[in-house]
Amino acid sequence: MSMKKFLAPNFAILAVLSIFWLAGVENVVPGDDTHQKNIKKYVQTQRRIIDNYVDKVDINTLYKNSIRGLVKNMSDSTAKIKNTPIDTTFGNVSIEDLSESVEKFEEAYLYMSNNFPKEDMTQRTEDALQSMFRGLDPHSIYIEPKLSENIDDSFSGKFQGIGVQFNVIQDTITVITSIAGGPSDQLGIQSGDRIIKINGKSAVGFDNEDVRNHLRGPKGSKVDVTIKRPNVNENLHFTITRDDIPLYSIGASYMLDDKTGYIKMDKFIQTTHEEFMTSMKELEDKGMDRLVLDLRGNPGGYLHQAITITEEFFPKGTKIVSTKSRHTRFTSAYYSRRDGYFKNKPLIILVNEGSASASEIVSGAIQDHDRGWIVGQRTFGKGLVQQQYELVDSSKIRVTISKYYTPSGRLIQKPYDKRGGEEYAYEIYKRGTDAKGDVMEFISHVPDSLKYNTDAGRTVYGGGGIVPDHIVQPDTTQSKIVANFMLRKQIGFEYVRDFLDKNGTEFRKKWENNFDQFEKEFEWSDKQMQEVFTRLKNNKMAVRDTLSEPVFKSDTLFVPKGHFEEIEWMPRGLMKAELAKQVWGLKKYYPIRNKLDDTIDKAMEMWDEVAHLQEYASNHTSKPINDHQ
Repeated sequence: MSMKKFLAPNFAILAVLSIFWLAGVENVVPGDDTHQKNIKKYVQTQRRIIDNYVDKVDINTLYKNSIRGLVKNMSDSTAKIKNTPIDTTFGNVSIEDLSESVEKFEEAYLYMSNNFPKEDMTQRTEDALQSMFRGLDPHSIYIEPKLSENIDDSFSGKFQGIGVQFNVIQDTITVITSIAGGPSDQLGIQSGDRIIKINGKSAVGFDNEDVRNHLRGPKGSKVDVTIKRPNVNENLHFTITRDDIPLYSIGASYMLDDKTGYIKMDKFIQTTHEEFMTSMKELEDKGMDRLVLDLRGNPGGYLHQAITITEEFFPKGTKIVSTKSRHTRFTSAYYSRRDGYFKNKPLIILVNEGSASASEIVSGAIQDHDRGWIVGQRTFGKGLVQQQYELVDSSKIRVTISKYYTPSGRLIQKPYDKRGGEEYAYEIYKRGTDAKGDVMEFISHVPDSLKYNTDAGRTVYGGGGIVPDHIVQPDTTQSKIVANFMLRKQIGFEYVRDFLDKNGTEFRKKWENNFDQFEKEFEWSDKQMQEVFTRLKNNKMAVRDTLSEPVFKSDTLFVPKGHFEEIEWMPRGLMKAELAKQVWGLKKYYPIRNKLDDTIDKAMEMWDEVAHLQEYASNHTSKPINDHQ
């Protein structure tokens, strides 16, 4: 997670750098600013890691990883490097300090530049910096200059593209999450999907810049992608129409009934608290007396936004989160600075395996203080705090500076292997679809040292995300198979678009100023659903008498006879939600879409549990864990 920039002792950094310039680093290649800049980047990056990383750093490992990266992508694969300054066998090389590391890297850099003049030394330096981070955690990274502005924009509210957050893992583009309401989200592209082809050509081996060049483009233009989805044998093919990505963090805000408000928070950006408070006050004006806060699929964002959101649910002086590091300047505890706007009213928070980082700060504090009921699936488990630093050429690095702990002392961060990030990234898919089984398996392996107590004495667990108070199984019913196929083929979107092309004037005249009436009364006719069924069959959905359940093969969905009629309620609901979105926008999409959401339905049956928790906490809390230590 990113934080606002800490004040850095820039004069000290400049002093350190000046030592290396005087030692000859600045004169790598006289008169060539590019080479000077590359060496400065190396110095800056390694210095920032040494001075700020959360754990003790082995500078010898940093150096050796950077040399491995320097030579990894050399254009001359036959180059003789044994017993040269770029030899990655290293012999008896052991780097003791930054000065020695810079001296040895400069020697390797000069050797490559002088002996292989066709090499792009800026790219080789970037390879070296990316590799330097391999010995750290999965969230400490180097960000190329061309990408840094786009990444910053995604947290400031200026994001454009196909609407996915991604990582390149093991040379494969992996979707971390589809941005809610964006083009990819509308097509059903989901976390864990691996983009293996773009416009019919292999995308394996792409770096971040390649991804940007191939997936970005003018609004309205199209791009074809082929996706390998975990646990699906056949590849999936999508045509994505590029568009503006929603520039807000509150995806929906409306009343579930006459006293229950609902807010869907998609990420924590600079404007999240402001958006949240506006939504809360609007809902209170409509009679809200209790809240469902939906953090499912929320990957996190700014720490300070998570803190300001959380303190709205507590009285002044309540402990919200603490951060710990080997550096005292990054070790602190955060308490609510005032009485929260919603400090006493009933609260349910929805989470799943896509809820991470800032989402876990909010839900962890709520759970530790017995303030509300956490519902859903075990969260991702990301408890590391990053600080972003800018380098000499506007590239950036994110360095993990601390680990965050919930008020009871839980570290939410799940284990990670410092040798690579693939297993870490895909851990959530190993949990399977059995949310209760996952929690039982997880709890059975939690040592006593990672078991903690809430204010009222309930047991909670550290070391792998937030375990909800009430587990809800994810919806894996067969009705979703056709629904997901329909989304991927854009059947619902295109049918609604065609419907509005023919009937838009009449429809808007009747419904545009009567959304509440539309929500209660509008239904697709049987004739219209038959037209949808025909479109599905024309787009590779085949009906077979011999099947007992749907089967996906060779980009064709085979379904049993009568299956569509049994699950027709799901396509009906999705298309009504799509109609609402195309007429009223995303804010009116979720009130319709969520009527199909089993987790929300179950949460609405749990207000008695919330009341029992409040009563239990009032009778069993003797010494709140929010007291200053």
